[in-house]
Amino acid sequence: MNESMLAARMGRLGTESAFEVLARARALEAQGRSVVHLEIGEPDFDTPPNVVEAGMKALKDGWTHYGPAQGLPELRSAIADEIARTRGWKPSIDEVLVCPGAKPIMFYMILAMIGPGDEVIYPNPGFPIYESMINFCGGTAVPCPILEENDFSFDLESFRRLVTPKTKLVILNTPSNPTGGVLDRALIEGIAEIARNHTFMILSDEIYGRLIYEGGPLFSITQCEGMRERTVILDGFSKAYAMTGWRLGYGVGPKDLVARMTKLQVNSASCTASFTQMAGIEALRGPQDSVEAMAKTFRARRDRIVAGLNAIPGISCRSPKGAFYVFPNITKTGKTSADFGRHLLDNHGVAALGGTAFGKYGEGHLRFSYANSMENIDEALRRVAAAVAG
Repeated sequence: MNESMLAARMGRLGTESAFEVLARARALEAQGRSVVHLEIGEPDFDTPPNVVEAGMKALKDGWTHYGPAQGLPELRSAIADEIARTRGWKPSIDEVLVCPGAKPIMFYMILAMIGPGDEVIYPNPGFPIYESMINFCGGTAVPCPILEENDFSFDLESFRRLVTPKTKLVILNTPSNPTGGVLDRALIEGIAEIARNHTFMILSDEIYGRLIYEGGPLFSITQCEGMRERTVILDGFSKAYAMTGWRLGYGVGPKDLVARMTKLQVNSASCTASFTQMAGIEALRGPQDSVEAMAKTFRARRDRIVAGLNAIPGISCRSPKGAFYVFPNITKTGKTSADFGRHLLDNHGVAALGGTAFGKYGEGHLRFSYANSMENIDEALRRVAAAVAG
């Protein structure tokens, strides 16, 4: 197809390099190469059996037809109860939107709010789709540096200087992808104080909120005075319940904005699959043992990979407080993030992501997902050490 036939906005749309690296890794495996996969942010656990059973029962019981665009009332009620349990306040079901995955929430909110001339402050390094969607909608992407020297958080005064009269939206992510950093309560309360003196909205990406190892439990900006009316929470089932393939997420926010985001869903996905929503009800209301066991396992893996990376000359790694990623510093290897990532995959069979895949402030780092077995983590560490040595 001739590129001139495409709308100009398509040139502003980015991607997730994790899937590109996965494709390269699979191609190497097809040639008989051994690859340790630390590139994809996906739990390596199965969906809990009770949730699978609920989904299968829903299929057998006929939950295979269109449902309400905003989501089944039963699931929205369960989500409202979950917000009450974890954030200390209970939304109405009219303030909840269920989507096929959590990513549509950021898509719908940015699409609903941002146009040419609007500024959006977003974490950098951060999930690449933030910047992609801001650019796609014609907004101005304003990076907030997330730096290692700040323990992968950011300085409140630096943030304050980024806010201008054109700031329309601020994106927060805690725990963070790619760094595993957790924003502490004092910082979040400081952001809320700044927000109360301006008119911008908040998109609070809390998808890893059940996976906090230190500094928890999750403190949401919606727990700050006056912020419930100014914030959309993004959350879902992929990470905590190992339900990535089920495509089930949700947003919680002001009723009027949720109604407009629902209209975008009507115009795109129509609705979320009903049988997956029935499984989601069981996930939230059923036993939580699997979530706790998975978090315990991730913490042990974190400790193993952090210690292993810090034992390799030329690499240093802070211990992340949440999610299932480490973001080690590789500057002493003398290679750029992209070059070292390619070297690691092509010559040593470890798939990881260069830090600049998450923004310019990610240079000098790699992202490893430790959502993999201890055996594979140990093998990856051996290969990383060889890659640094050679």
